[in-house]
Amino acid sequence: MDISWSVAVALLMVMVMVVSTGGANVSYDGRSLMIDGERKMLFSGSIHYPRSTPDMWPSLISKAKEGGIDVIETYVFWNLHEPQPGQYDFSGRRDIVAFMKQIQAQGLYACLRIGPYIEGEWTYGGFPFWLHDVPGVVFRSNNEPFKFYMQNFTTKIVNLMKSEGLYASQGGPIILSQIENEYQNVEKAFGEDGPPYVSWAAEMAVGLQTGVPWCMCKQDDAPDPVINACNGLKCGETFTGPNSPNKPSIWTENWTSFYQVYGQNATLRSAEDMAYHVALFIARKNGTFINYYMYHGGTNFGRTAAEYMITSYYDQAPLDEYGLIRQPKWGHLKELHEAVKLCSETILSVFPSMQSLGEQQEAYVFSGDSGACAAFLVNMDNTKSVVVQFQNSSYELPRKSISILPDCKTVAFNTAKVSTQFNTRITIPAIKFDTAEKWEQFEEVIPQFDATTLRSDVLLEHMNTTKDVSDYLWYTSSIQQDSMEQQSTLSVKSLGHVLHAFVNGEHVGSLHGRFRNTAFTLEGAVSLNEGTNNISLLSATVGLPDSGSFLERRALGVKSVIIEDSKEANNITSLSWGYQVGLLGEKLQIYSLEESKSVNWSSLGSSQPLTWYKSVFDAPKGDDPVALNLGSMGKGEAWVNGQSIGRYWVSFRTLAGIPSQTWYNVPRSFLQPGDNLLVLFEEETGNPLDITVDTISVTKPSLRKRV
Repeated sequence: MDISWSVAVALLMVMVMVVSTGGANVSYDGRSLMIDGERKMLFSGSIHYPRSTPDMWPSLISKAKEGGIDVIETYVFWNLHEPQPGQYDFSGRRDIVAFMKQIQAQGLYACLRIGPYIEGEWTYGGFPFWLHDVPGVVFRSNNEPFKFYMQNFTTKIVNLMKSEGLYASQGGPIILSQIENEYQNVEKAFGEDGPPYVSWAAEMAVGLQTGVPWCMCKQDDAPDPVINACNGLKCGETFTGPNSPNKPSIWTENWTSFYQVYGQNATLRSAEDMAYHVALFIARKNGTFINYYMYHGGTNFGRTAAEYMITSYYDQAPLDEYGLIRQPKWGHLKELHEAVKLCSETILSVFPSMQSLGEQQEAYVFSGDSGACAAFLVNMDNTKSVVVQFQNSSYELPRKSISILPDCKTVAFNTAKVSTQFNTRITIPAIKFDTAEKWEQFEEVIPQFDATTLRSDVLLEHMNTTKDVSDYLWYTSSIQQDSMEQQSTLSVKSLGHVLHAFVNGEHVGSLHGRFRNTAFTLEGAVSLNEGTNNISLLSATVGLPDSGSFLERRALGVKSVIIEDSKEANNITSLSWGYQVGLLGEKLQIYSLEESKSVNWSSLGSSQPLTWYKSVFDAPKGDDPVALNLGSMGKGEAWVNGQSIGRYWVSFRTLAGIPSQTWYNVPRSFLQPGDNLLVLFEEETGNPLDITVDTISVTKPSLRKRV
């Protein structure tokens, strides 16, 4: 939309004064967001609608509300909603309108982070892969093709929200929106095309006239009237502050743990540390909007996880992957919210004054005109407790803690003192598949060059060939061997992520890269026969990259192929190559209820690479969450009743020798009472006899800390 910046600012002023019938007046000043002229202290929690199921949304939102959350924050997932240009999908887990209405039904506000670049450990950062093929496109820059499609999708979402009356200015729950996402991290890479893009994105967003403010996270120079926001673990220490005295201090991502990749352990963040930095942000940075990323992480169903990301997402959040309350994190933060709300009116009325209480101790005092007083007593010393004097009274402050005094006298909460009892999550096997009679298998067909129709005299880049319709791309070729059988060495350079090599149908080796070090070289001994020898290389991605500049230029897949014997090295990279996108089992959809009958399954035999397994099971009794224990398998993907519960990669162990993820969430809504179809595609080798369907629950709270 063509609109001058002065007009955009004027629109914001009109937004403050004029609202639709029944709507709320949402604005801001230098202290906070304001709703109908009233300043607000807001605690927010990220819950991503496609990472859970619609039947879970009411419970998740209710538990967040009970935990003292005022706002539910979510990204918008472009690649889910517009899988092809102009073709939109808002069904099932994609039903963002139903999600927003559920938030509203429970009396909470919403923050809509449209992006539409979101990163979020979501494949391709949320971009649909067709965007890669737009002629001349350069993602996230002052590039006309990119801006056209970005504006088109942003407008589509805004108009959808407007049509349903979901902005607060219309009486809906949305009080804040976000455009772009952490652009400052990559802006320098785009040179002179970076700053104009930031200005354009802000102007475009404001011009959509939503009636509520916009923000940009990790963008210190966010143009007026867009609010610059902080992301990180310690925004009370790192945030440079609003870039205008008329903007509030907001924290859009307070990480409750961190994303986890295959081969790494989960990152644990204590309830005490989270509470400390929230309180510090309020006291030192005048913070009045804090969002927990994530409050519920959920599940990366299907192929939605970004490269090397595990299927479980932010399981250590206050609500775990299954929506169960994780203690003491949930309870400790609830008590923090309650303590802050006791004095929020005083906090919002003034900016604090700081008093030194010692070398590493400070008091932040909020003294209102009415005589009300609130104080945050801070001990930054991480080694010892101290006793401080404040207003003629003594207060003991545990190490690295903050005490909140809503009346400047009585301690209502200390960030280091956890009164909430601990709970522990337990798994109970409910269904076993421990006899061969319970399984059938189908061996994936290894294609040969002569059977392929897509040909090239060069090695094609993986992503640009598959167009993200599958993780898998077969590279096939054939070579002639004039002499009798001899031993040779196959050397394949790959840019990532995984490679399985076959010569004449025999598996000769597998290898993979790792997060942020995706390239590798597979070398293995091979026996070449006299005559024609078929080379079949299965390249696999484990999600697409989601971060960094110039995503559209990234490359994966096979880079070179050399076969070397005792006499010479034969570089076969330049041979003619045949390609097959995806697997035969995928093409036939043998994981679905109907199409599973389209192939001849055989009895369970010895474990071989590239094998499909099939079984049926009844749903476990009760209402407890359900998970598939795949600890005996290697790497692949699993489906229940035709719905993918995600990739698994049990064989990629941590340094301690344990899988990054063993249990895989099976939502109850995926199940029927009986005869549930379970299908797995196993790339490596595994033992399906040890798979179990487990129920998930938590123990009764205990004061004893977990080991």
